Amino acid sequence: MKQYNVGILGATGMVGQRFATLLAEHPWFHVKVLAASPRSAGKTYEEAVGSRWAMSVPMPEKLRGMVVRDLNADIDAITAEVDFVFCAVDMKKDEIRALEERYAKAECPVISNNSAHRFTPDVPMIVPELNPEHLEIIPAQRKRLGTKRGFIAVKSNCSIQSYVPALHPLRKFELTKVLACTYQAISGAGKTFETWPEMLDNLIPYIGGEEEKSEQEPLKVWGTIKDGEIVKAATPSITTQCLRVPVSDGHTAAVFVSFARKPEKEEILKLWKEFRGVPQELDLPSAPKQFIHYFAEDNRPQAALDRNLEGGMAVSVGRLREDTQYDYKFVCLSHNTLRGAAGGGVLLAELLAAKGYFD
Repeated sequence: MKQYNVGILGATGMVGQRFATLLAEHPWFHVKVLAASPRSAGKTYEEAVGSRWAMSVPMPEKLRGMVVRDLNADIDAITAEVDFVFCAVDMKKDEIRALEERYAKAECPVISNNSAHRFTPDVPMIVPELNPEHLEIIPAQRKRLGTKRGFIAVKSNCSIQSYVPALHPLRKFELTKVLACTYQAISGAGKTFETWPEMLDNLIPYIGGEEEKSEQEPLKVWGTIKDGEIVKAATPSITTQCLRVPVSDGHTAAVFVSFARKPEKEEILKLWKEFRGVPQELDLPSAPKQFIHYFAEDNRPQAALDRNLEGGMAVSVGRLREDTQYDYKFVCLSHNTLRGAAGGGVLLAELLAAKGYFD
């Protein structure tokens, strides 16, 4: 496979740190640039992060001494050195939109972990196993931006990565209603128990903006391309509640679903077991071999036991049973900073590379 030089924008934050750990030994992608805000620029990565290193593994040795660039002021130098960038910045949404378009217009593709462009009509929001065909919108986006090579592609919100993959293969039975209650880890807020002691022995029943994302983003993932835009799917009707819970990593969802044509339980289990997407067919480096794992035990999946399944890139499902109000209910789990954030971004970049979008 062709080799690519990459940059990480927002490299000092939690998701940026996760990108750093995943890319340090990546077989295709080589980190050439780490960039962050002016307060970090000019320092080594180790100095810029300091005591805020939040990963369970040490900072990659090869990145420790790399001097951090200013992601705004050094854009010309950065884009001259890399083939594309991963973006995990912590800024206001309008600032992120402007920044990512500046990089794209500088002919540097952007793989974004941010939500700012998720509902830009010609920006694909990709879960690689579910909607890789949405990459076909990129030529229309390039036409709007006036670029030959530059574009923006985003990954979806971490909260939907647990339950939407489980729903996806069931769409053949015509999903009509979905209720999902998500129980989201503190790393989704960029926190650890050391930096957020208020979460110990606590639960917060509100995460700003999360329910709107959880209800609307699946419809874009399941949408269709029409006249240079991605048009959201009309169904199913989705309602959610999103709670912050005292778990370090791993978002869990309790899901209730109804169908126009109710399948048998055995049909659902078979579809989950056999489901494969383009990443599995292409054997991409970060793709899980088995995307959806079903646990028959009543007490699984559990965040502590199952979030790191297949390098944190698989989705775990359990407790499938019929419901008195909906047709079925079940529980899902995914690792929010791996499958749900940086890992999903790396897998998206692998898909783009395999499909020739960086060439």
